[in-house]
Amino acid sequence: MGKSKTFYNIFIPILILSLGLVISFGSYIYVSTTNSVVDRIGDSQQSLISQIRNTLEQKIQTIEYAFNTYSTTKSFTDVINNPLTEQEFQTYQEVNSQLNYIASLGLDGVQYSLISLKQDWSITNGSLSRLTEEEKNELYNKYINEQSEDLFWVKTEDGMQFVHTLPVFSNNKQAIALSSISLKTLNNTLQSQPNTPVYILNKQGELLYSADTEHPQLSDSQIRQIMDSTANRPQTGKLAIPGEAEVNVIYAKSSYNNWTFVTLLDDKAVSEAMSATRIGIVVMGLIIMILIFIIAYFLSVYLSKPIRKIQRSLANSSEPMMKDEVDWIIRSIDSIVSEKESLEHLMEAEKPKLQTQFVLNLLHNRLTSEEAWRSLLRFGYRIQENTVFVTMLVQMDRYHDKQLSDKDVLLLAVNNLVQDIVPQEGRLLPVVKNERTQATILMFEGDSDQEIRKKIMTYAKQIIRSSREYLRLPVSIGVSQCYNDLLKSCEACEMSIEALHQRLNLGKESIIFFDDISTVISGPMVLHYPAVHETQLFDAIRLGDEGAVLRALYPLLADMMKHSKNPMNLEVTLMRFVNNLIQLEQHIGAEVLLTPDNADLYHRLLNIRNPEEIERILVDEVILPMAKCMKEKTNHQFRSIADRIASIIRAEYDQELSLESISERLHYSPNYLSSIFKKEYGMTFTEYLMNYRLDIARKWLVDTDMTIKDIAERLQYQNPQNFIRSFRKKEHVTPGAYRKMKLQA
Repeated sequence: MGKSKTFYNIFIPILILSLGLVISFGSYIYVSTTNSVVDRIGDSQQSLISQIRNTLEQKIQTIEYAFNTYSTTKSFTDVINNPLTEQEFQTYQEVNSQLNYIASLGLDGVQYSLISLKQDWSITNGSLSRLTEEEKNELYNKYINEQSEDLFWVKTEDGMQFVHTLPVFSNNKQAIALSSISLKTLNNTLQSQPNTPVYILNKQGELLYSADTEHPQLSDSQIRQIMDSTANRPQTGKLAIPGEAEVNVIYAKSSYNNWTFVTLLDDKAVSEAMSATRIGIVVMGLIIMILIFIIAYFLSVYLSKPIRKIQRSLANSSEPMMKDEVDWIIRSIDSIVSEKESLEHLMEAEKPKLQTQFVLNLLHNRLTSEEAWRSLLRFGYRIQENTVFVTMLVQMDRYHDKQLSDKDVLLLAVNNLVQDIVPQEGRLLPVVKNERTQATILMFEGDSDQEIRKKIMTYAKQIIRSSREYLRLPVSIGVSQCYNDLLKSCEACEMSIEALHQRLNLGKESIIFFDDISTVISGPMVLHYPAVHETQLFDAIRLGDEGAVLRALYPLLADMMKHSKNPMNLEVTLMRFVNNLIQLEQHIGAEVLLTPDNADLYHRLLNIRNPEEIERILVDEVILPMAKCMKEKTNHQFRSIADRIASIIRAEYDQELSLESISERLHYSPNYLSSIFKKEYGMTFTEYLMNYRLDIARKWLVDTDMTIKDIAERLQYQNPQNFIRSFRKKEHVTPGAYRKMKLQA
């Protein structure tokens, strides 16, 4: 099952972020560890190079000090000025002994020489030799004329050489002291660790010594960069020398002779030290990545589940769900909000009509208590516990020569007058009750009966006066008794009508209170008739539903008996009920009451005093026969309509068909036809049409060479994919596979 876009929108960012954090954390650990290892190895090599500097510096300082000291002695002056022939063995022995002493103070394996430029002799390693003029001139040029210092070191082909021109503080140099240190001696002294390169630079930046190791030699540019970089730096430190391959340098400067001792960071040692760390970081990273992948997967499934649940809750069968649930949900919510706003605008536009219908329902006793209170809240009426209601009816006394349309206009004008005269907070919406009567339910809160009567008189007089002045229409007003239950508005309306009946005695433009005429009315105050139960019964008869007929009839008869205080009231109620049944029979085309057998139904009902017998006659001889007759007519009509729809489908299956187009032909509403067709055929119109088209498709696949695309277009599918999807859903194979299977069979 493919995952939704929401899943990937959650999964991928979590995975990428987590992997980024893991990689960043691993890189941080690796870099930190590398820096730590580099610092540790660097500190070790820093200590090494400092030790080498100190050792060599001490030896060199000893040699220089020894020669300086020797050059200041009288014996040195005497020796230098002595020709020193082979016969002067004692003098030679003394010089050689002094050189051996100096050698014992310095490095092992160093060759020491003393040269007398004045007497042209040289003693080297205990061997006395004479200088030629050419050798003497070469020594002068090399060590005296071309040098600005008395004491210096030079690099030779096989090592380093210490040169000291004597006397020290004289411009007339008479002797030269040499100390030649071979590479072997230097290597033994400086290379305390194998494969550790060591370089020595003098203060002019010249390379005095470089170890013969596997490392490449420092180039001239690198040496210059080292000298420039260390000029203003501390005595020891680390440098990174850029280039094609960056070189990490560890140096130590000598404060004695300004030499710079240099070694290179051992990258191989760093790499070996980091090998275990690299493996550990990679393994740890892989394990964490796998855990993050699993956690991100289940977390994404968990977080996307509510989105899918919302999507399923908002799912509409007419619109397939999309992969991008969030966009689909947003569009669905926008659609719902748009529909809600449309409904709100529609309800706001229809609010006066709804209020009018609400008041009419109150006057006809069509509402329950819960429905009434819900409507009051919806329309913004604030009803308190001490609120008292009064129903006021306004009837026109005469019309003169006005037409029926003029009468309707006058009633609306009177209704508008009442709206203008009676304050909005003191009434419900005024309505036109019938072709002669306008009705208003008044509300009073905390007023006494006298105050209520006074206010009603004021309203009534203003209505009569305004109607006479503006409409030239005389009207009379009937007022009911006060009541606390809004559901008693129907009875109050009957009181107002009864009050208006007294106009015959009081004349036009009368204001009549029911309280004033109730004492002079003979008989019951109000004739109760169960109109609501009758409506439910007649609806059940129209549907031919015998069960619903019986359920509606018994409450109606019980209500009749309950409110009939004397036989005359019951007779009048029964006569009215039978008259209404006859009217219903004429409307629905049934033949029950108008048959010869029921011609004396009036007399039979009026002469019977037994309620059970009255009930039996109405049920067995009138009500149930009418329901059965209606059921037969309805079934026949329903079957006929359903067969016509099926016939249209079979004839026009290859055309664009819809229930709406068929409803226009048959002059019925689509909802009505849909319910009839489903009842008769056990399936919806769409299912029947699709099944019939698939039956035709199966036939064409076997009997014709039509392509699947042509079949889909012929059967009104929007594209072949929709046809293939519908066919596979029905037959569990694709059209192509079905054709192949049938042809092979």
